[in-house]
Amino acid sequence: MSSTYKSLKEECYEANMELNALGLVIYTFGNVSAVDRENAVFAIKPSGVPYETLKPEDIVIMDYDNNVVEGSLRPSSDTKTHSYLYKNWENIGGVAHTHAMYSVSWAQAQRDIPIFGTTHADHLTQDIPCAPPMADELIEGNYEHNTGIQILDCFKDRNLDYNEVEMVLIGNHGPFAWGKNAAKAVYNTKVLETVAQMAYLTLQINPQAPRLKDSLIKKHYERKHGKNAYYGQ
Repeated sequence: MSSTYKSLKEECYEANMELNALGLVIYTFGNVSAVDRENAVFAIKPSGVPYETLKPEDIVIMDYDNNVVEGSLRPSSDTKTHSYLYKNWENIGGVAHTHAMYSVSWAQAQRDIPIFGTTHADHLTQDIPCAPPMADELIEGNYEHNTGIQILDCFKDRNLDYNEVEMVLIGNHGPFAWGKNAAKAVYNTKVLETVAQMAYLTLQINPQAPRLKDSLIKKHYERKHGKNAYYGQ
């Protein structure tokens, strides 16, 4: 594969294959992108290509204004959401989107995922936010671009930091996650799906299950992410 963006395409390809291997993809409903900040481009999975036949050279290179820089296939239908996040959140290196079952179920219920346990607290100190469903006029407009706006508006309204909360649910739609690179975006997507399943089961067992107490939230987050972090499994 002769390409200026060979390593970027390979990073994106490997992340997409991992998303599928982790059972987070239904058919072709899922995508991961990887950004190259130096060249102001990102790599994303082409639309509708089955994972069994996907190859690194199929990956499409885009600029932040959604122009194809390299590639002959149509980029993912969610490309405009990815580009909007890259344009506005300069610290992220990868974005992932799936239709994974439990994450989508919470999104369809339009519910934040409460912080019930230490698995959740190991990754963030907040409930996982669910952005409200998109307004009608935005649905009629540039839908995928407006999904990016929807995510940023949710974080602004709730005073959340995207560096700390690396995941979100879009009401009636599904999850987006991001991270320092494409692999971390996939990791956060799996964490989100697992925490969504755990929270669902928790409420089945005890509909009045209490939120994790603040002292445990603080302990578990800081031992993994604080200045004196020591935790790693």
